[in-house]
Amino acid sequence: MTEIPNALRLNAADNVVVAMRRLAPGEPVAGEGLAAAEAIPSGHKIAVRPVRAGEIVRKYGQVIGAATAEIAPGAHVHTHNLAMSAMREPAGGRIVQRQEAPQFFDGYRRANGKVGVRNYLGVLTSVNCSATVARHIAEAAERSGLLDDYPDIDGVVPITHASGCGMAGSGEGFDILRRTLWGTAANPNFGGVLLVGLGCEVVQIGRLKSDYGLTDSETFHAFTIQDSGGTRRAIEEGLARLKAMLPAVGAARRTPVPASELSLGLQCGGSDAWSGVTSNPALGVASDRLVGLGGTVILSETPEIYGAEHLLIARAESAAIADKLRARLAWWEDYTRRNGAEMDNNPSPGNKAGGLTTILEKSLGAVAKAGGSPLSDVVEYAAPIAGRGLVFMDSPGFDPCSATGQVASGATMIAFTTGRGSAFGCKPSPSIKLSSNSEIYRRMEEDIDIDCGGIATGEATIEAKGAEILDYLLEVASGRQTKSEALGYGGAEFVPWQVGAVM
Repeated sequence: MTEIPNALRLNAADNVVVAMRRLAPGEPVAGEGLAAAEAIPSGHKIAVRPVRAGEIVRKYGQVIGAATAEIAPGAHVHTHNLAMSAMREPAGGRIVQRQEAPQFFDGYRRANGKVGVRNYLGVLTSVNCSATVARHIAEAAERSGLLDDYPDIDGVVPITHASGCGMAGSGEGFDILRRTLWGTAANPNFGGVLLVGLGCEVVQIGRLKSDYGLTDSETFHAFTIQDSGGTRRAIEEGLARLKAMLPAVGAARRTPVPASELSLGLQCGGSDAWSGVTSNPALGVASDRLVGLGGTVILSETPEIYGAEHLLIARAESAAIADKLRARLAWWEDYTRRNGAEMDNNPSPGNKAGGLTTILEKSLGAVAKAGGSPLSDVVEYAAPIAGRGLVFMDSPGFDPCSATGQVASGATMIAFTTGRGSAFGCKPSPSIKLSSNSEIYRRMEEDIDIDCGGIATGEATIEAKGAEILDYLLEVASGRQTKSEALGYGGAEFVPWQVGAVM
């Protein structure tokens, strides 16, 4: 077997390399003609030449920050001597436009032409006050055997949240919540939806139905606890309404459909220094190939593209699309300033323990998930996506909140990379997990679907792993269960973005 070097250079222009494992003081750094000046944790950065205070530090060939002190060759480069920099390098690289031979999966073609990869019944709440009733309805339906005669229904999912009242009846926060509720109900992974309210909340069911053209049908029902006569009667009414929807929802059957019908949300959580080297670039290959098949890929987590936005702007299909992305970033700069925060507050303690120092470094790795396809649109959180290709949806970096918006925008699947080991699932849209390193895969094998760690050790290529990811996505779209689905994740991860005052 070929010995794996103890350090990895990502770009010829870099003045740091990445430790492949923990390095002891005095240990030679492979290929660099120097030794570690101190203990270097695995995944962390090592200076390969002298860096002056104030000088920029490059990784991936891009600026990740500026030195806050003199850094000697062989020294550990991290939060103690590296901070944010306002400087950006010009965007490089080429736009990827792949043409792929047609591929197919077995999905559920809905009456409106959209295609789902699962066939759930959803019990959606307009307000937190109806959350317990929705959960009781879903649990009672599962216990009662209502689904026994309907093997093509994947289950009953309670979709509850913490808002819907104590807020203004207009404005940004109100609009975001209504978009999220309507978009989630419209996701084609739901064969039928029951909407449950309390009755006196700010987000009124009647207004929601009127504004979005929703009417009761064989696959959609809505009612309130107050009109039903209280908790017990509301649970009974909910069960009766679910039972009425069963024949229509249970009649759905999987049929072959082109891969162009897939809509994939991209997420990364618990990132480490390897995320931008292994799992994210591999997912980027799968993303480019899905776009080449005519599918839709949704990149989000706006604070986590900050510092790497120039790479996306350079790929925008028009100046108007580039301006929309700039406008969302400007909104975030103002939003964080108003709330006494900074965009560089984003890297979490786990990210930093894994070797990521600044938001610039984290963002450069995060953007790699989106491959090199042209940026075809920028939409607000939970807004419907009209076209196909690579789309950016504005969202926080908090993974459950971001994924919730993607599902409301139409994502029928989620691909989630992790280096530290995120525990996540998403209903109604199945989530596949990709590990950036093999150590976390071995430790959390029951949670993670695909190990991308072999890319760093030379046992796999980014292109081959990207092909493996796409093949797995198509299998899951056809009904294969993901690790998070097997563990029962997804029923508690619905987290709409709350913006504005809670009153």
